Amino acid sequence: MQQFIDKANILMEALPYIRHFSGKTLVIKYGGHAMADESLKESFAMDVVLLKSLGINVVVVHGGGPQINETLKRYGIVSEFVRGMRVTDASTMNVVEMVLTGQVNKEVVGHLNQHGGGAVGLSGKDGNLLVCEKMLQEVCHDDGSTEKVDIGFVGNVIKVNHELIQTLEQGKFLPVIAPIGVGVNGESYNINADLVAGKIAGALKAEKLMLLTDVSGVKDKNESLINSIKLQAVKGLIDDGTISGGMIPKVECCVDALNAGAKKAYIVDGRVRHAVLLEIFTDSGVGTEITP
Repeated sequence: MQQFIDKANILMEALPYIRHFSGKTLVIKYGGHAMADESLKESFAMDVVLLKSLGINVVVVHGGGPQINETLKRYGIVSEFVRGMRVTDASTMNVVEMVLTGQVNKEVVGHLNQHGGGAVGLSGKDGNLLVCEKMLQEVCHDDGSTEKVDIGFVGNVIKVNHELIQTLEQGKFLPVIAPIGVGVNGESYNINADLVAGKIAGALKAEKLMLLTDVSGVKDKNESLINSIKLQAVKGLIDDGTISGGMIPKVECCVDALNAGAKKAYIVDGRVRHAVLLEIFTDSGVGTEITP
C-alpha cells in the first residue's frame, strides 16, 4: 500500500506546477548525451509528450555536433574551432545543413511522434523563422589584444518569426527546430543551438528556457551544485572564475533570454532519466536555475 501512497504524494507535489504551467510555453534545448543514449532518448520523448498532453506548449531546439563530426569525417573534411565555434566554410555548411535538417531533425520528430507528440520539424529557413547575420568571433591574443575573426557561415540570430511558432502551438503541434538560419540574401547559416533556444525563448516570452547538458549544472569552487543564481550575480561569478569554460556561453544564453522577456532559465543535467519532468514538477529540481 505504501508504494501507492508514495505515488499519490508525487502527483500531489506536481499538481501546483501543472496548474501553473498549463497554457504556458517551455523552450527546451535538446542535445548532448540525452540525444545519444537510447534510454535517455526514450525518457525525453515521453517527458515532452506528457507535458504537451497537460496543455503545456513545448518548443524543442536540437543540436547535432557528434552527428556532424561523423559525417564530415566520412567526407574527409577536417573541422576547426575558434572559441568553441565551428569554422564553417561552404563545404562544411552543406554537410551541417544536410545532417541537421535531413537527419537529426527527422529522427527527433519521428521519436516524438511515436509517442503521439504531433511534432513538426523546421529549420530556421522555414518561414524565415531565424533570420541571421554573420557572426564574427572575438579572439583574445597573448598580449591582451582582441580581434574579430570571420569563421565563415556561422550566424547570429537578429530576428525570430515567433508568429510561426505560435501558429503551430495554436494548432496543437509541437515545433522541433534545427539550428540553421537564413541570411538576408537567402544564404544558410550554422547557429549554436543554445543561442537559438535562448533567442526563441526570449521572443516567445517563455515561462521557462531549459538547456539540457552533460553536466549537473553550475558548480561553485568547491564543486557543489549551485541551485539558483540571480541575474545580477552572473557577471561576478564569471569574473571570479566560478562560471568558466563552456559554461560561460550557456549562462550568457540564459541571461540574454531573461533580458528579452523569458521568465526563468535552467541548466539541467540531461544524463538523468526524466530530467525534464524532475526539473519542472518537483520542488528540488535537477539543475541550476537563473532568475531575474
